[in-house]
Amino acid sequence: MAELFCGAERCTYNKDNYCCKGDIMVGGKYADSSGSTCCESFHERKGDSYTSSISHPSKTISIDCEAVRCIYNDDYRCQASHVDIKGNTATSSTETICATFKEK
Repeated sequence: MAELFCGAERCTYNKDNYCCKGDIMVGGKYADSSGSTCCESFHERKGDSYTSSISHPSKTISIDCEAVRCIYNDDYRCQASHVDIKGNTATSSTETICATFKEK
């Protein structure tokens, strides 16, 4: 499991830059840069509350990853020790990126 910092402040699962979903999916099957990736688990927050599928935000999280050209991808699982999701003004998953992506 990776330590996740989530900068997608408008995501319903974001609380204090940690994820309350439990696991996420990074998209970008043909990605060759971080700009070609996204957090497919992003869901825009409506109102002031966040949604939690776990009891509290977690610093570490399981990350499934479609970005097969990333050095951290091992059989569709992220093996990075730390992952940064960017997109503080994002209103959809396509406006987020996995800033940790590094091409093989």
